[in-house]
Amino acid sequence: SILSLERDSNNYYFIIRGVFAMNTTLRAQAETIVTASIHAVLPDEAVRRALQGFAPAGRVFLAAAGKAAWQMAHAAVEVLGRPDGGVVITKYGHVKGEIPGVTCYEAAHPVPDEAGFAATEKALALVHGLTAQDAVLFLLSGGGSALLEKPLIPGAELQDITSQLLASGADIVEVNTIRKRLSGVKGGRFALACAPAQVYSIVLSDILGDPLDMIASGPACPDSSTCAEAKAIAARYGLKLSPAAAALLEQETPKALDNVTTKITGSVRELCAAAADACRKAGYTPVLLTDRLNCEAREAGRFLGSIAQSHAGQGQKLAFLAGGETVVHLTGHGLGGRNQELALAAAPALAGLNACVFSVGSDGTDGPTDAAGGYTDGDTDAALTAHGLTVPAVLADNDAYHALQAVGGLLVTGPTGTNVNDVSVVLVQG
Repeated sequence: SILSLERDSNNYYFIIRGVFAMNTTLRAQAETIVTASIHAVLPDEAVRRALQGFAPAGRVFLAAAGKAAWQMAHAAVEVLGRPDGGVVITKYGHVKGEIPGVTCYEAAHPVPDEAGFAATEKALALVHGLTAQDAVLFLLSGGGSALLEKPLIPGAELQDITSQLLASGADIVEVNTIRKRLSGVKGGRFALACAPAQVYSIVLSDILGDPLDMIASGPACPDSSTCAEAKAIAARYGLKLSPAAAALLEQETPKALDNVTTKITGSVRELCAAAADACRKAGYTPVLLTDRLNCEAREAGRFLGSIAQSHAGQGQKLAFLAGGETVVHLTGHGLGGRNQELALAAAPALAGLNACVFSVGSDGTDGPTDAAGGYTDGDTDAALTAHGLTVPAVLADNDAYHALQAVGGLLVTGPTGTNVNDVSVVLVQG
């Protein structure tokens, strides 16, 4: 059982302690690496850099959406001072206090809810009727697809289609290609609502390769995807669509915008670099495998476990890193997230080794759970067996959360204020 839940001096990083079979040295190193990596990619300094040279002549209105929206808005107001009006829309539990001149709203992610719909109407009201002398500072981060939403179909149907996509194993580009066409703010439409005001967009990227039109479904970016691609995705995953939703897939999105300037402030590359630096400081030689990991979470976990098998016992302290975003194909009814599934899937390969695998979402949330990710090492598989659990059965039910909780394998940070994909790490102690 869990003995204590402690808050460290960073004020957001939580460590679960208990009487479990685990390599405490590796676990402590994993926690240190996670903390250092996330601190290095907090958006505050990146937002300040992006605002250099931003000096509009008229009024300034602030709109922020995504899981890092509060943190980004807070940093922007510290630099610019109180805006002429502002709206922040972020995930439940992510508002950390008041921001002068800005009203903060919380809503659901990854499936949108009525609170998000209502908050989006507030954001649209904020930018309605602006002039060409006005400016909209638009701060965007991952999660914005769910949080900034004006559905063009009934909200319940949009929620159902989103759930279908998330359960199908579709990647984020495929998911957003569909969502753009069902929304009144995605695919450049929010920028159109701001016109003739100029939109200055600062984007924290959570999609591999930083495609601007796909990050949070590109509310201030022309859409590069096509109706044909959207219809092919719907067919590929067997989406159940009403006639109204199917008709929206036939309507093209904006392909050009003349009132937007955009800067990308962060990405998974920076997260991987920060993690590599933290591993180096812990005495490991880091090896970056990829910053574009994009596959089934459990397959990635098995692969990383096999890397540990190949290098264990050779007398070298090595760290192998993979950044990106895996997917989960739901087959069961348990609780978990992609990072938890990844870590759990590595456990059988790690059995008996002086090595570990851990994986976290930089935003501090992994799936519909309170965990940022998971940790397994050479003792985990035996500990699971002692609890009557097997990795294949747990994965079949998508119940990684409860399995890792039973053996002390959850990594819990709480909301971090950033969102630049995930990082997975293999530590081999030699």
